[in-house]
Amino acid sequence: MSKKTFKTATLGCRTNQYESAAFSTILKKMGWEEKSDQYTDLCIVNTCTVTASADQKSLYEIRKVLKKHPLSRVAVTGCMAERKKKFLEEIDPRVIVVPNSEKEQIMEKLFPDEENLPEFRIENFTANTRAFVKVQDGCNSYCSYCIIPFVRGRSRSRKIHDVVEEVEGLVENGYREIVLTGINIGDFDDDGGDGRLADLVRAVDAIDGVDRLRISSIDPDEVDEDLLDAVINGKKTCPSMHIVLQAGSQNVLNAMRRKYTLEDFFSAVNRLKAKNADFTFTTDMIVGFPGESEEDFQESLKVIGAVEFAKVHMFPYSDREKTRASRMENKIPKEVMERRRQELMKVAKKQAFTLRERYVGRTMKVLVEAKNKGHTENFLEVEILGERVRPNEIKEVFIQDNNEESLVGVLI
Repeated sequence: MSKKTFKTATLGCRTNQYESAAFSTILKKMGWEEKSDQYTDLCIVNTCTVTASADQKSLYEIRKVLKKHPLSRVAVTGCMAERKKKFLEEIDPRVIVVPNSEKEQIMEKLFPDEENLPEFRIENFTANTRAFVKVQDGCNSYCSYCIIPFVRGRSRSRKIHDVVEEVEGLVENGYREIVLTGINIGDFDDDGGDGRLADLVRAVDAIDGVDRLRISSIDPDEVDEDLLDAVINGKKTCPSMHIVLQAGSQNVLNAMRRKYTLEDFFSAVNRLKAKNADFTFTTDMIVGFPGESEEDFQESLKVIGAVEFAKVHMFPYSDREKTRASRMENKIPKEVMERRRQELMKVAKKQAFTLRERYVGRTMKVLVEAKNKGHTENFLEVEILGERVRPNEIKEVFIQDNNEESLVGVLI
């Protein structure tokens, strides 16, 4: 008898990517086979709803799956499923909607007669070198623009020993880089215990076989001295961090109800750079928040110029139902938002190029990922010229050049 087949389609954040990897792990343990392009018996679409664009992409993916797999069962989960359950159920009778609050029990929903289902964790990840490990979910902040607390619920964390066991399994399966991820990872509390994020970092850093360890995303006020110590003095921790900014204007940060200040942001960056001059940063920025003046926008550009981010993830503001910002006046016209988006990205790319330029002529360790490309310990992308290098190897690369996309080098 041929194996039953499945596919997953994932939109949005790294937490969603982890959860889809868990679906895949469980189904494979149940004897199912994963297929990407061929007909499958089951399709799981893990949706995102952080912006209107994310809603559109999620809906497009659902309809594409329904059309391409006319006989498949189609399970829809994720943040859009939490927010628009009834709407999604009415798209097609085959659609089974599993909201976020029941996501970790999705297999019980799909296979109610099955007993002793595998637990919700991952053994493999989509990429062959780097694995995202979810350690926390939910958010208590309720920023004025953000729908996530409404669709992900209150903050909750895993136990440190549970995360360690999962990472040990990933290492056994060949993963060399671990990225700790969550919706608001700074809230990590060891499932209500005494442990904090710094303790988790130290525990994972001590695991034999982990070559690189990163924190996926964190607010600047959560980079306290204990976490700084864990990152700077870790044996495997990488000198790079995604510190969320969202706006370079304190006026806009206040309107967003962000819980940190610009002073907090620069304090986190400067303290980490003071410990390691090669420390690099990535961030998120929103342009066109209601009431954002031209002066506010220029403040954001100044911050990008001052920090020289390795990469800026830029999002045009998007109204989300139920949020405070959706009821605010002084909405920014789309054409102004688009102009600011293009200007910000132009400055961000220029500053990222300037940052990379300082590494030309140096030798860097690169974890090769695919097509002779990979990343340095401080998360700069490198293209390796010459002979083909197998993925998942760490190589010393002499950096010869810098182009608009990445550094370019040759093997030592």
